[in-house]
Amino acid sequence: MHTTTPLQAHILDTIHQHGPIPFAEYMRMALYEPGQGYYVSGKARVGWEGDFFTSSDVSEIFAHCTGRQLLQMWEMLKQPAHFLVLEQGANRGLLGEGIRAWASQEHPAFHQALHYVSSDIGAGEDALSAASEQAPTVLLSNELVDAFPVHLVEKRGSELYEVYVGEQNGRLSELLQAPSSEEVASYLDDYKIPWRTYPDGWRAEINLDARHWMRRSAQLLLGSNPKRKRRGFLLAIDYGDLARQLYIPERFTGTLACYYQHQLTERPLLRPGEQDITAHVNFSTLIEEGRRQGLRLHKFTTQRSWLTDMGIYEELERIRQRDFAALDDMQNRASNQGQVQLLQWYNVRQRVSALTSPSGLGGFKVLILKR
Repeated sequence: MHTTTPLQAHILDTIHQHGPIPFAEYMRMALYEPGQGYYVSGKARVGWEGDFFTSSDVSEIFAHCTGRQLLQMWEMLKQPAHFLVLEQGANRGLLGEGIRAWASQEHPAFHQALHYVSSDIGAGEDALSAASEQAPTVLLSNELVDAFPVHLVEKRGSELYEVYVGEQNGRLSELLQAPSSEEVASYLDDYKIPWRTYPDGWRAEINLDARHWMRRSAQLLLGSNPKRKRRGFLLAIDYGDLARQLYIPERFTGTLACYYQHQLTERPLLRPGEQDITAHVNFSTLIEEGRRQGLRLHKFTTQRSWLTDMGIYEELERIRQRDFAALDDMQNRASNQGQVQLLQWYNVRQRVSALTSPSGLGGFKVLILKR
């Protein structure tokens, strides 16, 4: 006996009417179906009360480092009086709040020039084009592209098949069919992935929406007048890698993951609309499509290296000297108040460690393209 939710019933009805659907279409419905999808149902999804957290939840220092990066970009552009930053996929807006607060306190002139606007994922890819009336100077995203629907492919013999979602005994089930488009079929070959040499059953995710997003993002940076030479940046932070490091035989089952109440699950067809579904980002797609649209690679590195360059450890030391200098005195440290302070200091330090851990958030990638 199993319970069918309204969204499950809707997906099953779609399958009954049109036949099995590509996994990407199922994922789009599970995440973005109006009023029912995971990101559009109105429930808290991000943060400690949700199903997963981001770097902005871990520490405000992440926002401070992002602010320093934006400050550098502002200075590289000769300090324009109007510096428009558009954050896409902003969710609750913690990153923007932290950046504005940091700029107000640390760099008043930059804060005066900074115009920070944001849009949330909302209704899926369509919401990603949300922007102000004028072209942004910087497009910023943190863990956005990993939330785009992905096609799933599986290698069988010398052929590549696509995973579709169908129905079996009233339940959602997987089946393999021919790729739904030539773009899906040729995707791995586009990046010279030797998938034909991989073992049978090997799976991978193909994020076509990432290409579409990059095209639209480049168009936003270029503005409505293509003859006018504009300068600007795209800053994207996410988990993933370049294609040749991402699509390897050791990742036999791919990178698709589901998160429900901070627990990792591997059953994407379970509870559609109630759990997050995500996959690693192929940064080669973003870099190459960006180049085709007129953007150049400025930086591609890990979050750990980027935060180090943006002064995270220098800020940690300033916090120690400002707020916890009394702990240098062993007598103060041994007091009750000193013990409380020591625990507070350990908490601050541990949060920085979480942001920079190579096996965790520190292993995320930071991509900066420029125009």
